[in-house]
Formats: sequence, C-alpha cells, structure tokens
Amino acid sequence: MPFISLTTDFGHAYTATCAGVIYTIAPGATVLTLSDEVPAYGIVEGAMLLRQALPYLPEGVHVGIVDPGVGTARRPIAIVTGRGDVLIGPDNGLLVPAAEKLGGPVRAHVIENPSFRLPSVSASFHGRDVFAPAAAHIAKGTDLADLGPEITDPLPLDLPAPAIGNGELRAPILYVDRFGSLILNATTADLEAALGPTPHGTQLSVDGAPVPYAATYGTVPKNHPLVWEDSSGLLGVAVNQGSAAERFGLGGGDVVTLRRAQ
Repeated sequence: MPFISLTTDFGHAYTATCAGVIYTIAPGATVLTLSDEVPAYGIVEGAMLLRQALPYLPEGVHVGIVDPGVGTARRPIAIVTGRGDVLIGPDNGLLVPAAEKLGGPVRAHVIENPSFRLPSVSASFHGRDVFAPAAAHIAKGTDLADLGPEITDPLPLDLPAPAIGNGELRAPILYVDRFGSLILNATTADLEAALGPTPHGTQLSVDGAPVPYAATYGTVPKNHPLVWEDSSGLLGVAVNQGSAAERFGLGGGDVVTLRRAQ
C-alpha cells in the first residue's frame, strides 16, 4: 500500500480536499495528515517540522505545502531522496531540509506535465490541482521523469547562521512553537563552542536575564524560563507552562544572545 503524508498551512477543510483528490486517483493509498496547522506562510516552521518528522514516517510520498508564492513563477517540484522518499511541494526551500535528513536529494523534477494535474488548475490552490494529483500518480508508480524536466537547483532554505565568539552565542530564532517556546538555529555543540563545557544546571544569561540550561521543562518551577535542547537537537528558550515569546518579547527572525550568567 503506498503511503502519502500531507503537511500544510491550510487548516482542515482545504487539506481534506487534497486528501480527497489523492484517494480519487490512488484509492489504495494510506494518506496521513501530518499537520494542517503550520502557521500561515510559515515556510521555516513547516520545513523544520518536515525535517523532524519525516524520518519517523514510512518511506513514501510526502507533500509539503506552505506556499505564499502560489500562482507565481515559483516552480512546483518533486525531489527523490536517498532513503527513497519523494517530496512534493513548492520550490521555496520548504522541502530541502527534510530531503537532506532523508539521505540527501538524489534528483528533482519540475511538475509541469498536464497529464498529472487536475484538468483545471486554479491560480491559488495548487495543493488540490497540482501537488495532490502528482503525489497520487507517483504513489501509483509514475516515474518522476514523466512529471517534467529534471532540475539541479532546488532553492535552499535560507537560514541565518549562529555566531560564536567573545564568550557568547548569538542564535537566530527560527520560529515560535505553539507553546510560545523560541526555537533557535543553534545546537548544544554551538553553545559549548562559545562557552565551553555546559552541563545541565549551568546558569546562562539570555539577553541579560538569568536562565538555567536544563534537561527539560519540569526541572524548573512553573512559570520559570529555561534553555533546553529540543527533540530535533536544536536549542530553545522556554518557560515551564508559559510562553517565552511573551516573557522575552521575541519572535521569529530575532536573535538571542546566550552567555554565562555573571
């Protein structure tokens, strides 16, 4: 049975419409909605979700749609990964981190053959009209080469890098998760490169505020902040049963400075 996953910022009804198209073309497929709650236009958060989740899903066809450029000249693409999965979605960086996590991109094709789209393609719902049909046809055995020409330059996800130096780590905030935690584009290795050995319990400074480096939320009292490593290996700033975004007044695109507390 072919396996297809859907990850979108559409909400339930539009995502269910895409699933319906898939079932119509490939009625034997198993279709999983990984998430229909990616924040609207949240390409970075969608990309991080795909990178974190897809290694735990069966090999299959994985559709990611966070597509503020829908209907423009941006390309609809399909990427084959080293593990054997096919990732389908817009060429805006959304798919590339997951492809790298799944053994790296092996080849990519533009989805432009009208035989593998719906007969009428709207300007604003390529999830239904382009991506879902392509996923269903690939799941049924269509070769990627039949979708359209091969490309060698899928757009990468352009993320600012952490900066290490002078006893501090300056870490960009990738996004704010649904709990209000600040997910950073930095790892424990980056933290230790900047500050030296940093065992759990080390007192840090987050933009001047004292915050412990902790293993998990419950190791600090309720409503207290912490720095921790999330389940994908990225550093984050959280508040136990509260919102770090509200506590620190920060959001996606801001930069957090981590030092040892004085």
